[in-house]
Amino acid sequence: MAETKKYTGGCHCGRFAFEVDTDLGTAISCNCSICTRRGLVLTFATPEQFALKKGQQGELKKYQFNKKVIDHLFCPDCGVEAFATGKTPDGQTMFAINVRCLEGVDLAALQPKPVDGRSF
Repeated sequence: MAETKKYTGGCHCGRFAFEVDTDLGTAISCNCSICTRRGLVLTFATPEQFALKKGQQGELKKYQFNKKVIDHLFCPDCGVEAFATGKTPDGQTMFAINVRCLEGVDLAALQPKPVDGRSF
């Protein structure tokens, strides 16, 4: 059963902060080149479940690769990717949240589902 909770998170330096309602039971560990290099563990949220509380999304640095369908967003000061944006297969906007940037989460207690992003 899904357990959606409200979390706060942000980048390392604090320039960007957000709140998100998400279920960490759906977290993934992707093996694509960027997730592997950055050590990302991801969970997902719709725009209704995500609120940027500090900073402006347009101030984040954007990086795209491969099919260029995901906007990897980085703080221009500390370089942390706290979240990314993209589209679901049916065209809906989705936020990919870096679980490592959420406050009060015991990452060792999670069992992220492995995803073969290298094959996409």
